[in-house]
Amino acid sequence: MWQFFIMILKITKFWKTGEQMGLQLDVQGRTLIASLEGELDHLQAERLRGQIDAAFDKSSCKHILLDMSDVSFMDSSGIGMIIGRYKSTEKRGGNLAVANMTNGVAKMFEISGLAKIVLRTKTVNDALVTLGGGYSV
Repeated sequence: MWQFFIMILKITKFWKTGEQMGLQLDVQGRTLIASLEGELDHLQAERLRGQIDAAFDKSSCKHILLDMSDVSFMDSSGIGMIIGRYKSTEKRGGNLAVANMTNGVAKMFEISGLAKIVLRTKTVNDALVTLGGGYSV
């Protein structure tokens, strides 16, 4: 009986997360930089998608750079969010880049095939130089 209650508590804790993933948006040249912090999961992906899209749509940016240095976890919803941003940049003739991936996030990129289509760099500065033709932090 106790095992059942412990299982319910674990499930409730998993689904009841009041914490929102951190997002900081900045523009450098023609690149929208989205610095993410926390867990990129199904609870956060939709909100982030909306905020990043709104900023991208209002800007004259061509590229999106996702700084993943503070992302502790990513599931398939995060992959979907990234693919959608890739398509958005493609429509403008731009590119999507991801910088500062943790090992776990990098592994998800490899498994999902994102590594074949998304520019990956070790630092935000490396990505800005590649995307912006010389812009750097």
